[in-house]
Amino acid sequence: MTADGGASAKTLDYTLKRWPALIRYASTGHLPIDNNVVENCIRPIAIGKRNWLFAGSEWADQRAAAIQTLFGTAKLNGIDPAAWLKQTLGKLPIWPNSRIDELLPLTPEFIVELNQKQPVKPMW
Repeated sequence: MTADGGASAKTLDYTLKRWPALIRYASTGHLPIDNNVVENCIRPIAIGKRNWLFAGSEWADQRAAAIQTLFGTAKLNGIDPAAWLKQTLGKLPIWPNSRIDELLPLTPEFIVELNQKQPVKPMW
């Protein structure tokens, strides 16, 4: 027996509430036991949230979120965010608006695959 509200009781309750997930984890053998990889990816955003509380306005918040999304996309695609930003800012003044999506931090392979999946837009 364990004392009500004691550490052992809380541990057993936690385990029993998550029993299906525990069984799935134990029976497959390939699932990670923790989510450290994800937590490490989002840590810079979580740490920065406190600083972003004072972005100044709703528009500034939206711009900050967009920039962080672009930097995260660059990282996920193996692109150095600082190098991508420097290159993009250099191209931006003369880049046509109709091709702005080509400046996104995506790998060339992904862009080709994306273009193949998109239906052809009618010219009318």
